[in-house]
Order: sequence, then structure tokens, then C-alpha cells
Amino acid sequence: MSSEKPIVHVIDDDEAVREVLAFQLGSAGIDVKTYDSAAGFLKIVSTVRAGCIITDVRMPDISGINLLRRLRDLQITVPVIVITAHGDIPLAVEAMRIGAVDFLEKPFADEVLLGSVRSALDRGDRDRKREAERSSIQSRLAGLSNRERDVLDGLVAGRANKQIAYDLGISARTIENYRANLMMKMQATSLSDLVRMALIAGILDPNADAASGGTM
Repeated sequence: MSSEKPIVHVIDDDEAVREVLAFQLGSAGIDVKTYDSAAGFLKIVSTVRAGCIITDVRMPDISGINLLRRLRDLQITVPVIVITAHGDIPLAVEAMRIGAVDFLEKPFADEVLLGSVRSALDRGDRDRKREAERSSIQSRLAGLSNRERDVLDGLVAGRANKQIAYDLGISARTIENYRANLMMKMQATSLSDLVRMALIAGILDPNADAASGGTM
């Protein structure tokens, strides 16, 4: 997981707004970079890992709404806060539908800005940790044999060892061996831990009904 220091990326075509936001955030000990257009930010967006984005919803060329769409297409998951004027609330709502985490209506107080930014930074940190855990789990999954994966699928579906053995046409004792191996490879401390990993990795549908199969 990256230990990169979070940076708030401020995008606004109004220089005065950029300067005020940079001063307010900098005074709170938050690192800031500013951009006079969404196009300028998009040139470096591939290097952005930690932090959040603050963008005006109305800008020439690429608007805040279109920037959000571009970020979504690029699969950039850094939290985005949009700044709106009084008449831009419908645009702000549209921005949140697309993926913005918050919107600030001008004029806003320092504490409102800082509260929104800190919440976005916390959210971004949680998202990065979750993504790092998902990547680690998927790496472990890739190390399972085909038969171990079959047993894993049976276990997380709620089936007992005997039922999995019957489905696969092998003995229950062999299933126990496969189960022990996959628990070790997945670094799972319990069956519930294994199920949690399956949920994080996306191989278990949280809305699916578990198969009935007795005690595991």
C-alpha cells in the first residue's frame, strides 16, 4: 500500500478562488496543488494516488461535470468535491450522481471546506486500504490450484465438506486436505475470514442465498 502523502488538487479557472482555497487548506497543514483548467489537471491525473480533488462545476472547455465523467472513464477513484454557485444546485446533484462525494455552495466558511476535505481524505484512505487488501487477496487466489478453487467455491457457497466431496466425486478426507491447503494459502484464520475475503474479492455475491448443506 502506498504511503504517498495526500494532496488536495484544486481546479478552478478563477485565480482568486485558487489562491484563497490554497491559503485556507495550506494554513491547516494540507498540501495543495492548483490548476487553472480541467485539461491541465488531466495531463497529470495518472500520477495521482492519494488525496482528493476540488473542482468548480462551471468551467470553460471541460466543466466539472465532464471532468467527473472523464475520471470515471479513466477509473480514477480519488474523491471529488465540487464547488457550486447558488444557481448550480441541479448541476451539483448531477455531479454527485456521477461520483462526487460532496458539493460546497459559495460562499462557504473555512470550517465547512476543511470538514469536507478531511472527510474526503479519510474516505480516500479507506478506499486505498480496501483496494490494497483486494489486490492481496486476488494474488492469493491466483496461487490456488483448480481443485482448491473448487473447494473454496463450495465452502463460500455454504456447502458442507461431504456435499462438496459428493459434488466433486472425491472423498471427504481429500476435501479436508484441500480445505487445509487453501486456508493456508489464503492466510485465512477461520471460515468466516475466508468468506470475508471472498466478498472483498468479488467471488461471492453478498445478495446470493447460501446453499443449505448442514454443518461445515
